[in-house]
Amino acid sequence: MPADLAVLGLHHFGLPLAQAAAASGLGVIGYDTDRAVVDGLNAGRSPVDGLNAAAVRRMLAAGFRATDDPAALGRARTAVICAPTPLGEDRALDLSAVTEAARTLAAQLRPHTTVILESTVYPGTTEEFLRGVLEDGSGLRAGRDFHLAYSPNRLDPGNRVHGIANTPKVIGGLTSACTEAAAAFYGRLTERVVRTRGLREAEAVKLLETNYRQVNIALVNEMAVFCHDAGIDLWDVIRCAETKPFGFQAFRPGPGVGGHGVALDPNYLAYKGRTLGYPLRMVELAQEVNGRMPRYVVQRCATLLNEHGKSVRGARVLLLGVTYKADLADQEGAPAREVGSRLIELGAALSYHDPYVPEWRVMDRPVPRADSLWEAAAEADLTVLLQHHRTYDLQGLAVKAQLLLDTRGATPACAAARL
Repeated sequence: MPADLAVLGLHHFGLPLAQAAAASGLGVIGYDTDRAVVDGLNAGRSPVDGLNAAAVRRMLAAGFRATDDPAALGRARTAVICAPTPLGEDRALDLSAVTEAARTLAAQLRPHTTVILESTVYPGTTEEFLRGVLEDGSGLRAGRDFHLAYSPNRLDPGNRVHGIANTPKVIGGLTSACTEAAAAFYGRLTERVVRTRGLREAEAVKLLETNYRQVNIALVNEMAVFCHDAGIDLWDVIRCAETKPFGFQAFRPGPGVGGHGVALDPNYLAYKGRTLGYPLRMVELAQEVNGRMPRYVVQRCATLLNEHGKSVRGARVLLLGVTYKADLADQEGAPAREVGSRLIELGAALSYHDPYVPEWRVMDRPVPRADSLWEAAAEADLTVLLQHHRTYDLQGLAVKAQLLLDTRGATPACAAARL
């Protein structure tokens, strides 16, 4: 039987899209090359944080099925590629998963299908790279035989207010007909569709949104270092600054940045070996500033211990929250790992606590997990809050802990040392 939608890539961004489509009454096929993911989903188990087993069972009851059989893709009227594009060692996006998904889809592509890319890519990728893979593998022409569009993924994992339904969907197509075909699809899932002039503009929206976050976090991280050295309470500064009703949006510092959204510098256009010949200097600087924060946190740890007559070497250090985001189990890019590895290298005896992470390794070594948070905080020479999960009673922890470094500004004023 034909399906309304095929989602290629059933992980952090693809699965929520499949869930929203199934809940809207669409017939959804989920495709992934990972057999364990496919079997787990069809058995009612979720491979991603934020989507529980009950939600998967509702998807299955609505007709959703996961598969690793490429032939199933030929039945879909719309295909959305949600393959991951992590940064490689050269700081360029790795498009290998997108390439594999596109080649698989191309072999099954039929006329009049709408193909949409949601993976994070550089401006120009959809037209100059993806289009060729699809056309070469299918013998069809984009814009004539099938529709081709790009839509930046705006999912915020763990956000309880904004989801697919109430977050405007930006869409840009190869042709105006491609844009309208994609708009017709997303119009069944979201309250508002925003059309761009074309593919590159839609891709550049993701570039701007991601780098906006990165640059502003870097600014406030620099302010954190400056304010600490100048004896200024940064958290009070932010509290007051955010009362301004125009021209200011509050960002808060932390031990580093993590997650699946990465800072994008279009100087690294690896898919064709192209470069602009110059970087986005603000983005490069933001990456540098944010990349220094785990090292700065360790420096603050050492200073705090020293002020209390202790050395990092041999000190018992407890890390609280090792995920990249509060109230999620996802550790993608979390700064906790670098903080932990640097502390171990300095000779600290490391332990951790995280209600979402039953086991944690640093430098390929298992780190002891604190069973009793209160006892562990009382015994540790230094407790460091890296992620503020809702379950943490920080006022109580501030009383129990010998020393507490709060990198999130979540403790009451004067209850702990804050970043």
